Amino acid sequence: MDRRSFIKWLAIGWAAFAAVIAGYGSLILRYMFPNVLFEPKQTFRAGRLEEYEVGKVSERFKDQHATWIVRDREKIYALSTVCTHLGCTPNWLESDNKFKCPCHGSGFYKTGINFEGPAPRPLERFKITLSDDGEIVVDKTRKFQQEKGEWNDPESYIRS
Repeated sequence: MDRRSFIKWLAIGWAAFAAVIAGYGSLILRYMFPNVLFEPKQTFRAGRLEEYEVGKVSERFKDQHATWIVRDREKIYALSTVCTHLGCTPNWLESDNKFKCPCHGSGFYKTGINFEGPAPRPLERFKITLSDDGEIVVDKTRKFQQEKGEWNDPESYIRS
C-alpha cells in the first residue's frame, strides 16, 4: 500500500469514527431535552356573571379550555366537554337544547345528565368561584361527578 492510499483510508476511517460519535452525541442531547407537551393553564378567568345569559350555554371556552359555561335561573356552572363514553367532544345543539356526541350518539341535557346513547354517566363539572374583583374563575384541577353526589358541593356552581 502506498502512502496516498494509506492517508486516504485513514481519513475515511476517521470520518466514519467522527460520524458515529456525532450520532451518539445527538442521541445523548436528545435524551437531555425530551419532548414536553405544554398544556394550557388549568385555572382560567371566564369573565363576569353579566356576560352570560340565563338559559344559555356559552361555547366561548370550548376549544381553548374544553369547558362550557352554563347559566340557568338559579346557578352558573362549568361543564367538561369530554364525553364520558370514550372522550370525544360533544356538540351543543341549541335547537334541540342538548349536547350530542358525534362519535357514538350519546346525548346530555343542558345540566350534563346523560339520557341517550352509551355514555355511562353524566358530564363532569369543574370548580367554579367568583374572584374578589367579581370575575368567574374556573379551576379544572377539581372535578365534580354527579353520581357521587358532588354536584351539591358549593364549589361546583355559583348562585346567580
